[in-house]
Formats: sequence, structure tokens, C-alpha cells
Amino acid sequence: MSEENINPEVQEEQSAVQPENLADKSLSELSDVFKNLMDSADRMLRSKEAESIKSAFYKLLGKLRSEAGEVEDAFADVEENFKSIYSDYKRERAEYNKEQDALKEENLEKKKAIIEELKALVDGSEDVSSSFPAFRELQDRWRATGPVPATAFRDINSNYQFNVERFYDKVKINRELRDLDFQKNLEAKEKFCEAAEKLADNENIVNAFNELQKLHEQWKEFGPVAKEFRESIWARFQAATAVVNKRYQAHFEELKGKQKENLAAKEALCAKVEEIAAREISSSDEWNSSAKEIEAIQAEWRKIGFATKKENQKIYDRFRAACDAFYGRKREYYSQFRGEMEANVEKKLGLIKAAEELKSSTEWKKTTEKFIELQKQWKEIGAVPRKKSEQLWKQFRAACDEFFAERDKNSAPENNYFANLKAKKKIVEDIKAYVPVDDAAANAEAAKKFAADFQAIGFVPFKEKDNIIAAFHEAMQEKFPEFGAERGRGRGEAKPRERSVKDTLIQQYKALQQEVETFENNIGFFSASKNSESLIKQMESKIAKAKEELRKLEERIRKEEEGE
Repeated sequence: MSEENINPEVQEEQSAVQPENLADKSLSELSDVFKNLMDSADRMLRSKEAESIKSAFYKLLGKLRSEAGEVEDAFADVEENFKSIYSDYKRERAEYNKEQDALKEENLEKKKAIIEELKALVDGSEDVSSSFPAFRELQDRWRATGPVPATAFRDINSNYQFNVERFYDKVKINRELRDLDFQKNLEAKEKFCEAAEKLADNENIVNAFNELQKLHEQWKEFGPVAKEFRESIWARFQAATAVVNKRYQAHFEELKGKQKENLAAKEALCAKVEEIAAREISSSDEWNSSAKEIEAIQAEWRKIGFATKKENQKIYDRFRAACDAFYGRKREYYSQFRGEMEANVEKKLGLIKAAEELKSSTEWKKTTEKFIELQKQWKEIGAVPRKKSEQLWKQFRAACDEFFAERDKNSAPENNYFANLKAKKKIVEDIKAYVPVDDAAANAEAAKKFAADFQAIGFVPFKEKDNIIAAFHEAMQEKFPEFGAERGRGRGEAKPRERSVKDTLIQQYKALQQEVETFENNIGFFSASKNSESLIKQMESKIAKAKEELRKLEERIRKEEEGE
């Protein structure tokens, strides 16, 4: 293809290069990025970057406000500051665009005038020596004139090139001057070819493509070369152009593939958040755990690049909607939960008042039973606000401790609590030392005797009550697995004559499950005290051990069912 047939307008392609990753930046960091842009000399040429920063700022601002809920707007100042900076930029940008548009219109009129002068020169001059310097002067003025409006670019350049060709082809100039001009154009176009060929080694293919467009524009500013070089010089320039264009196309094909991968990854994250947002969640721990899952997914989202231009906003809106749905449900839950917790506070205050009224009583047995009932009610009351939990517990525990301490000091000889504790510890040691025999009936009888002896002993010091009970149950469960099942049956209920292995395993499972519930209730009672850490750890160890045993029993029950 000859140079004369080239399309006079090189279409500018929209750069698909995304601005620097703004997703991980805070509001203040985004404001600083915008300030840096405003301080740059080329800020008027970076409008797309400015709009990207603005978009990232307001998306993040919307997210933070959504998560903050209906509270005082903590972001008003930073938004006002950003608006002020952006307003200055828009004002300056509007002035700049207005000036550029006016300048382009002025340049268009100048180039139209040059074309008219060129037409007059071609049509009216036969004196080569006088017309050629004027022609060169017109060329210099044309090149010195700046850009014109994009809508007029193609026509004005085609008109100019047409009349330049007319000058060379129709006006009789002497060969020496024409060849000098051809040589000058050839040298310029050889430099353009060299520059285009170097662009093939540019690692930044987008920059290389943009530089190539500038070379094409400059190429059109120069006239033809000698006929024997026209095809070859144009072919060389086209070959260099083809290399850059091929790399540019491959780059965007690769970018599209990556964007599709990003879209698939983001769709998977959307599905995860949607699943979490739809879960049935009924406790504060579950909400907190699910919120951490959401935060981890959001962090993973920020690491993924952009999706395709068509889908990027859609997939973001889907992700944002799923996150908003989750946090909306969470806020609603805690709004209701706060009301329940305040009601629980009132209930616990009532128990504290009752304990305060009872703590000075000297009716030891009767009041002990009342305190035990109050403690049971305390355990059954749900959660209270964390800030009040410790304070309420201390008040309640102080009243309990005061009564039981006084009771222990005034205990009668026949009700020596420390002696009772010592006796119960002795029974626990005897249970641990017991060696089961092959006779199941004998083992059952021994278990009943241990239990009866333990129950026959009176009260122990209040602070040791739960410890000794837990130790007794653990020892009994270890030596007599059937013990829990036997206790679960009513006294008037006759034993079945024969039990299957499956029934036995199920009874063991239920008994052990009851033990776990007892341990967990104990933890619930002691967890409010900072001085019960060691006991809590013991209980947690026992619970873990029991749950592992439950898992094994469950496997054995399943195998028995499969064999039926």
C-alpha cells in the first residue's frame, strides 16, 4: 500500500491501563493522592486518573458510612476537604478545556487560511524560484500550528495533503530544489521509522502504542519523498507499526483473559458472602465469627484485579449488596439483643437484691437452699452488656461469699464442712482405686454404694462444692460408665430384662452427654470471675475429653445400626 492511500486520521485507542490500585487506600490517603496530582505540572492531562481517585474515594466513603450505621457522621470533615480540593481541580480543568477548545478553533482557521494560500500558490504561480520559498514557508507555518478539533482533523489534513501533492506534481520546479525537499522529507521519515522500530522493545506496550500514534501524526506533517523511495519508506514504517500493533492487541487479549479470571474469582467470593448473609445465626459468637469471615473475603476481594469493563460495576454491586445484607441483619440482631440484655440486667439486679437481703441470715440450712436456688436462677439468665457483667457478678458473688463464709465459721460440730470435704475426697480416691470385676451386678452394686455414701455426707465449704462434685462425677464415669445411664432412670422404673448393644451404647451416650452439660453449666457459672481461670481450664479439658468419647460412642452406635 502506498503512503498516499493511508487513512489521514490515526484513531486514538482508549488506554485500558487502570490507575494505580486505589482499593487498599484510606480516605486520607486518597485525598493525599489527589493533592499530589494537583501539584503535578501535567495535571490537566490526567483527568481520567483524577476521576478514578474521586470514584474510589466516594465508594470507600459510602462503605464506611454504611458500616457505621445511624451514628454521628465521623467522615463529614474529610469529605468536605476532598470536595474543596476536587472543586478547585474541576474549576481549573474547565478553564483549561475552554482555552484548549478556543485554541483548536483558532488553529483550524489558521490552517484553513494556509490551505487557501497553498491553493493560490499552486494555481497562480509558474515561477519556480519564486514559488518554492513561499511553499516552504507555508509548510513551516502548517507544522508550527497546533492541534485542531477532532471532528475537523481528517478533512483539514486530507485537504492539505491533496494540495501539497498538487504543488509537487503540477508546479514546474527545478529538479534540484525538488530533490532537496524530497531528501529532507526522506531523512525525517527515516527517523520516524527508527523511532517506531525502537518502540518494539518498549516494555510498556500501552506507552509504546501511544508514542506510535504521535509518530503517525508527525509523519503526515511532512510531504512526499522521491518516487523511488515512496513505497519502501512507507512499507518500513508500516512494518514497525504492525509489530507494535500486534503486541498491543496481544496485550489486551491477555488483559481480557485476566479480567475474565478476575470476574470468576469475584463471582465465587460473592457466592460465599451471599451464603454467609443467608445463614441462620442466633448468637453473638456466631455473628462475630461470620463477620470475621466477611472481613477475610473482603481482604481477598481487594487483592483481585479489575473484571471486564462491562461486568466490573455489576459484580461490585452484587458483592456490596451481599455485604450490606449481612451487616444489616447483624445490626438488626444487636438492636434486639441489646433490649434482651437490658432485661437480663434487671433480672440480675433482682437476684443481687435478694442475695443482699439474705446474706445476714443465721438460718443456715434454709438460707443455704435459697442461695443455691438464686445461683441456679443466675445461671439461667442470658447475657448482659459486657461493661456491666463483671460488676454485677462481683456484687452477687460478694453477697454469696459473705453468707457462706459466716455459715462455715458457725457450723455445728455435727456439720463440719471441711470434715465433709475431706470425707468426700476420700470417697473419690476410693472410686479411683476400685478395680472393676467381671461381674456386672457386683460393679453396679459398688457404684450404688459409692454414690449413696457420697450423698450421705453433708455440705462442704461453698467454694469447694463444684470442684468436689465434678471430681466425683469424673471418677464415677471412668470406673462405672453405666452409672450415668442408671441415674437417668426413675426409681420406679424397672430395668429391661435384656438390652441390645445399641441400647447400651445409646444410654452411655446420653449419660455422658448429661455430664458434658453439667461441666458446661459449671463453666458458665465460674466464667464471670477472674479468679476461676484454673478451674475453667480443668473443666474445658474434661469437656474436650468427654466430647471425644461422645464421638467414639456415636461411631459405635452407627456401626450397630448398619449391622441391624
